[in-house]
Amino acid sequence: MSPDLWMLLAFTGFLIAGVPVAFSLALAGATGILAGLSPAMLATLGTNTYNSIAKYPLIAIPLFILTGLIFERSGVALRLVRFAQALIGPRHGGLALVAVLVCMIMGGMSGSGPADAAAVAMVMLPSMTKAGYPKPFSATLIAASASTAILIPPSVALILYSIVVPGVDLRALFAAGLFPGVLAGLALLVPALIVSRRYGWEGRGWEGGMSVAGAERLRVGETFKQALPALFAPILILGGLRSGLFTPTEAAVVAVAYGVVIGLFVTRELGWRDLWALFGEAAVISGVVMLIIALAGIFAWAGTMLGTFRHLAEWIISLSDSGVVLLVLVMLAVLAAGMLLDAISIYLIMMPILIPVMQHFEWNPVWFGILLAMNIAIGQFTPPVAVNLMVTTEVAKIRLEQTVGWALLFVVAMAGALALVAVFPEIALWLPRTLGYNVG
Repeated sequence: MSPDLWMLLAFTGFLIAGVPVAFSLALAGATGILAGLSPAMLATLGTNTYNSIAKYPLIAIPLFILTGLIFERSGVALRLVRFAQALIGPRHGGLALVAVLVCMIMGGMSGSGPADAAAVAMVMLPSMTKAGYPKPFSATLIAASASTAILIPPSVALILYSIVVPGVDLRALFAAGLFPGVLAGLALLVPALIVSRRYGWEGRGWEGGMSVAGAERLRVGETFKQALPALFAPILILGGLRSGLFTPTEAAVVAVAYGVVIGLFVTRELGWRDLWALFGEAAVISGVVMLIIALAGIFAWAGTMLGTFRHLAEWIISLSDSGVVLLVLVMLAVLAAGMLLDAISIYLIMMPILIPVMQHFEWNPVWFGILLAMNIAIGQFTPPVAVNLMVTTEVAKIRLEQTVGWALLFVVAMAGALALVAVFPEIALWLPRTLGYNVG
């Protein structure tokens, strides 16, 4: 049996055995080294793990994770919900619209789907349940809407993609993700509104605190002032990037500093002790992410030295001469992976294989990165391993199985948005081109 096969079988076997992804990658890489290279090459393990995380742009990942946690705990989500409710008023599907909009705005602060899902679910689920929305529907809608955080800048997944794929401008990726992220949110909103109207959820007669439209309009100005610091956060990050005032990594530092000021002195829902606890929580989450990236370096090095990734890429290319057919197959493979693995693991495992395929068919790397991100976003709320859905079902106190039907509805909706971006690449590429970024 070839060393390639030994390494891939070892990785699959470790995953099936329940070994965490990070250690499965490292052990599979070591297996490949032993099977196809000299045992003395095991001495490179330490160097490979270090080189994998010794990259300046990776500093942005723990900082944006910290930003998400700070905004989550500082009452930002609640203020955004109040403003959106006051703006929209009571109508069929009004709270569904609020949930989608708030998830998208929160995504523009943290770039983390699970963090956004937790923050919005805590605020929105009680109101939606009181208005007549079934908990499985509400939990699934919030989980699906929170997945747009992987597209709307700043996105932790796109940061990693810019590191894994050489020559890709992170600013171009951030700009390219904006319109597809909005399109994905709108795609989720359409079935949500149709279903809400069909079953009569909410409506103008609802007396859940939003009963008189005129009174709500009077509150728009007040709630807007309360939500203004939160609404300004994405403008600060993206405006600073566009103006050249700071790099994406420096933008993460600015976002943390801004979040601290808002939490301590504006909303005053954060104390210094809370901040210290958030630092610890962000360190734990970031440690898990960095561990995956570090140990994946062993797998990547072994796969490159053995030629495993090149062999797999050649096999994929040989399946069809049609770039369209191969793109569909790749998207299906990434969707299947997204149902089982997190975004970071998918990029680290699949990109060494997909980069040669992308280059062979001359796919635009920025556009291809957005397609992958949209596919992974779908996986974040598709069972069996739907990270966003796990968060919202835990908040709602329901079983994951109860959400499967609604999840399939929103999968179809977001798949439609994905198809539009695939057929019309300018949906993703127009903005970065207009802003003057290099899109390849």
